[in-house]
Amino acid sequence: MTEQFSGDDVLQVVENQLADGEPLVVKETQMRLMMTGHDKEEALELIACALTLELSAIAEQGESFNLARYSANLALLPDMPWLTD
Repeated sequence: MTEQFSGDDVLQVVENQLADGEPLVVKETQMRLMMTGHDKEEALELIACALTLELSAIAEQGESFNLARYSANLALLPDMPWLTD
């Protein structure tokens, strides 16, 4: 079963992760992006791109949430090499 998430849904999840402080890597990524010139909205949208990739793996491949993979994709931001794959 493939479930579709809207951009607003994904942004809400990112905001929830930031509010909860879990996973911590999301807050660290937001801070890093903002310190390198991205405003808050851009940082949230970039993080949402990495989360969308993780949600796609969960929905399409039936995988469990993989914090290591999500963290690795967050570390690549603002680059998004998965768009060129």
